[in-house]
Amino acid sequence: MKLPQCLMDRFCAVSCAIIVLAGAVPAIAQVDRISPTLSNTAPRSRIVVGDRIVAVVNDEVITMRELAERVRLAATQLRSQGVTPPPEEVFERQVLERLIVDRAQLQFARENAVRVDDVQLDRAIARIAEENRMTMSQFRDVLEKDGIPLAKFREDVRNDIVFSRLREREVEGRVTISEGEVDNFMVQSESARSDATVEINLAQILVRVPENATPEQLAERRKRADAALAQLRAGADFAQVSAAVSDAPEALAGGVLGFRSADRLPELFLDAVVNLREGGISDVVKSANGFHILRVVGRRGGETRAPVTQTRVRHILIRTNELVSQEQARRRLADLRERLENKAADFADLARLHSNDGSASKGGDLGWIYPGDTVPEFEKTMNGLKPGELSAPVQTQFGWHLIQVLERRSEDVSKERQRQAARQALRERKADEAYQEWLRQLRDRAFVEIRLDDR
Repeated sequence: MKLPQCLMDRFCAVSCAIIVLAGAVPAIAQVDRISPTLSNTAPRSRIVVGDRIVAVVNDEVITMRELAERVRLAATQLRSQGVTPPPEEVFERQVLERLIVDRAQLQFARENAVRVDDVQLDRAIARIAEENRMTMSQFRDVLEKDGIPLAKFREDVRNDIVFSRLREREVEGRVTISEGEVDNFMVQSESARSDATVEINLAQILVRVPENATPEQLAERRKRADAALAQLRAGADFAQVSAAVSDAPEALAGGVLGFRSADRLPELFLDAVVNLREGGISDVVKSANGFHILRVVGRRGGETRAPVTQTRVRHILIRTNELVSQEQARRRLADLRERLENKAADFADLARLHSNDGSASKGGDLGWIYPGDTVPEFEKTMNGLKPGELSAPVQTQFGWHLIQVLERRSEDVSKERQRQAARQALRERKADEAYQEWLRQLRDRAFVEIRLDDR
């Protein structure tokens, strides 16, 4: 089953749980607590007779049953990736720390009125089912087969949307890029990093350092990082050490960050891996967030910059909603396509009448499109068309499209386009670093009492 990457990352990190789910524990005996779930009708947190509290996060609790279920799912996920889970006691603490951080985020979201209503949630889940070419009934059956009740999956998706909105509001919306930074970045990309088109897949182990850490805390965290590096140098599996040691969000997914272009990675990371081959492991690297160990999972690209092919394209978009089903949208576009093929209508006129896109007033004309400007499904279809050719109806996350390529041209990327790309690369780099710092501060500000050792 295909899931959005953000959900896949969280499913790997906490194995199909985006962490704190109200009602994750059966209700035998109930104790009133403030629920972390953001729905107005959400069930309250429950504690079962014979269960116990393993952590307190501000005014809410995490129970042993919650933790045990997350550990079980996380271990299953690791084994499916061919990774042996760390010892149970170590693994419990790693999963518990992620439960704590996500609980703190949900509390912050609730306090700041960041909510996802049921209508938005239903649309998001319907979109996931559609992307997997399933009806909701089929999708529910697949979830149940994998041991994931639909109600639990709904809260996973709800929480993931909340986390994304928190990042956008608290971090990304506050990232600023000056023109001087863009100038410096472009100079560096041209001179010091002529291989800016290289994409690198890194895995990291992060030993996080608390805000305003004491010298003793710094020494202790450095010792942990050095010990992890020693294990790796002795031949230990990186994914297993990551699951046992790392404080990074992707720790339980082997620490893998995924392919990113070199200009979108922190300078610190690039400097640490510049001379490493695939599979190579860096020394311990210190950042504002803590101590990192990096592994080069793979590299690709690195071609000399060549002229870029641009495509001038137009489309008609039919969005789906409660009144327009997927099949109705597809059929409407098929009818329009038939009229165009029979030369019974003009594309621009039909776009003005039928398209649900802002380009409708311009006859559906999207102008000159660079590679990467559109979603993959649209771009793949567009690239397969000859000038003047009409596509069959094609589905994307926005709805159903009828696409026509008008013309193509090949030219060097304009200076303004290069500046735009540089600004975006800087924004993504800054946002990643700022988000990790924001999470650290949120965790440090929370009142946390860990009772895992109270056996």
